[in-house]
Amino acid sequence: MEEIKIIQPEELQIKIENGEELSIIDVREDYEVINGMVPGAIQMRMGEIPDRLDELDKETEYILICHAGVRSENVAYFLQEKGYKTASMEGGMMHWQGEMVF
Repeated sequence: MEEIKIIQPEELQIKIENGEELSIIDVREDYEVINGMVPGAIQMRMGEIPDRLDELDKETEYILICHAGVRSENVAYFLQEKGYKTASMEGGMMHWQGEMVF
């Protein structure tokens, strides 16, 4: 299995602050995202991903986020096996120090 790309929370924060065009997917459940999401992220719960592949573009890199980094890594592996470009944010929202949207 090919290794997945990891992005540090600080690196993602800089990209957002610099106005980079990013595709961020938060794979957490509803009860988790009410506590805040990374600006620009869309919620696509982990369990929904297989049924929503038609919404994703294989030419776009998706940065995946969860609570602690485990689910986002699992989703990254799954999507990578399907031919998508992915990166998982290390440590999840537990390590996010940047702005949040509610």
